[in-house]
Amino acid sequence: MLSASILPGGVSFLSFNESFSTVYGGQNIRFNGADVEISLTNSTGSGFKSNLLYADSFFSASIKLPNNYYTAGVVATFYTTNSDIFPGNHDELDFEFLGNIPGKQWVVQTNFFGGGSEQRSREERYNLWFDPTQDFHNYSILWNKNWTVFYVDDVPMRQVHRIDNMGEDYPSKPMSLYSTIWDGSDWATEGGRYKVDYRYAPFTADYTDFVIDGSGCSKDNIESCMQGITNMVSNFTGLVPDKMKQMKLYRSKYMYYSYCDDRHRYPVPLPECSEPDAYV
Repeated sequence: MLSASILPGGVSFLSFNESFSTVYGGQNIRFNGADVEISLTNSTGSGFKSNLLYADSFFSASIKLPNNYYTAGVVATFYTTNSDIFPGNHDELDFEFLGNIPGKQWVVQTNFFGGGSEQRSREERYNLWFDPTQDFHNYSILWNKNWTVFYVDDVPMRQVHRIDNMGEDYPSKPMSLYSTIWDGSDWATEGGRYKVDYRYAPFTADYTDFVIDGSGCSKDNIESCMQGITNMVSNFTGLVPDKMKQMKLYRSKYMYYSYCDDRHRYPVPLPECSEPDAYV
């Protein structure tokens, strides 16, 4: 679970009905205070988003994934984007859980891109060392103009340091927080080999303990997000040595795919892949 080592001071858990709104599939969303369930059925998936956009922020939630016997192709997400405000030029930071078949470890994918550069997205995939369907675990994203860190519980699994050669590929504009569940049969589980089987539906993911620590703004006043940010997140300048060691150990054990090693997709590696300070 989330520990005091990464939880910003002075923040509290958000109420779902005060801080979030339905994006689609409202009939498959159930909430009570800070707790919400979203489901995928054979008629629709579902999703919600924060009412505000944020810059230089820490986003976090405790999530329990669908515990159906077979969940191949079912994609549950926790991510930030501004695609509704900047179509064709949007930014994104992703956690994507890629479904599962019995006897296999669960896979989580992280990704980021900026300025609409989806064709140069930066995916990494990892096995989880626990069963994410049996209990809540915390997933967090710390993001400012120069640094991004993805956490599972309080373990950093990925750190990104923006370098100039990334250009607009690094997310830079205020984003909203989203969570969705949907049918990713064509790609999610072992590259699309295993599809969603709706005999096991509904597939339900549970979310609680939402935290957003950052400067919030409405879509009509986006510039206000970028002004006067002096919180803990804006002052973050990279993981301390103990956390770097913890992250490297995690990656050596559980990461099995990185875009930086994918010469089929990127015959010429993206610029940060050769920068030890940017790609770890």
